[in-house]
Amino acid sequence: MTDIKPVPAATVVVIRETANKTDLEVLLLKRNSKLVFHGGHWVFPGGRVDAADFALDGQGLEYKAALRAAVRETKEEAGIDIDIDQLVHTAHWTTPPKLPRRFCTWFFLCPLKEPATVVVDNDEILEHRWITPREALADAAVDKWVLPRPTMVTLRDIEMHRSLDALLEDANQRDIRVFPKDSTYYRPQEMGC
Repeated sequence: MTDIKPVPAATVVVIRETANKTDLEVLLLKRNSKLVFHGGHWVFPGGRVDAADFALDGQGLEYKAALRAAVRETKEEAGIDIDIDQLVHTAHWTTPPKLPRRFCTWFFLCPLKEPATVVVDNDEILEHRWITPREALADAAVDKWVLPRPTMVTLRDIEMHRSLDALLEDANQRDIRVFPKDSTYYRPQEMGC
């Protein structure tokens, strides 16, 4: 079996403060179990970068296309309109070789300061939950639900924070997490910044 080239994708960690402002909650979506990739798993909104995402600015830069895909996928999967300027790049994951489907995924944080109504399509996405990172990890530890490894690592990265300001300050100071560390698919020079 030859290695399959990963498809560019984007994932958005939509995050808000709890009503009493003492903790953070993330939005997790349950994928339909009939889907081939992570079927039945709880994930952040996201998906592949489409050709139209690349075409919008004419430069063909993967990072900028991933930003547009992040906005589009969050609307498609959760019904939430997010602002591209709020997205904070935090990680890049590449699916290991020899798997039948591979993605090289740009991970973004998206802080929500205003309430948002989540609407799932009941086709690709069946349910949603707002949950603290600690609760999500605890539920996964007792097999209440399945979280893919990138989701679990991301939740661990943010579980110590209790406010959006503290999380964003940390995210803006921290190096981008790249998995695997030597991934040739993470090309920050294409960010065009």
